[in-house]
Amino acid sequence: MREVTLRELEDSDLDTVFEMMRDPESAWMAAFTAEDPDDREAFDAHMRKIRARTDVTNRVIVGDGRMVGTIACFVMDGDTEITYWVDRSVWGQGVAGRAVALILEEVTVRPLYGRVASDNVGSLRVLTRAGFEKIGTDVGYAPARKAEIEETILRLS
Repeated sequence: MREVTLRELEDSDLDTVFEMMRDPESAWMAAFTAEDPDDREAFDAHMRKIRARTDVTNRVIVGDGRMVGTIACFVMDGDTEITYWVDRSVWGQGVAGRAVALILEEVTVRPLYGRVASDNVGSLRVLTRAGFEKIGTDVGYAPARKAEIEETILRLS
């Protein structure tokens, strides 16, 4: 992928975002997803809620002119966290790493935290390459796996 940019999330993007988040393999890797990825009403309600918040930076990842994911920073329990979702069709092409670098230019709050399923080697690599350091682990219920799993907690100072 030659060019990766970020832009504001628009209403017209929501159908694509919903479909991306329904991909079973992607959901498995993300692990901490919606209880029911096929529940459009719950998805729409969640998106309305986060889009109304002033402490959320929500962006679409555009790769070579087409939407290939989302990336956001949000406040949870007083800490600013990063999250992203990259369409499986572009995994391994450097999209996530470039998107993270771009949002880090825009969101300058530090420390910034990330949480990743500990077996999601790709996402762990993306965040550590961006300068995040592993600071611990936690165990939590992962709806996509219907089980408690370990997640790695990372911090960018």
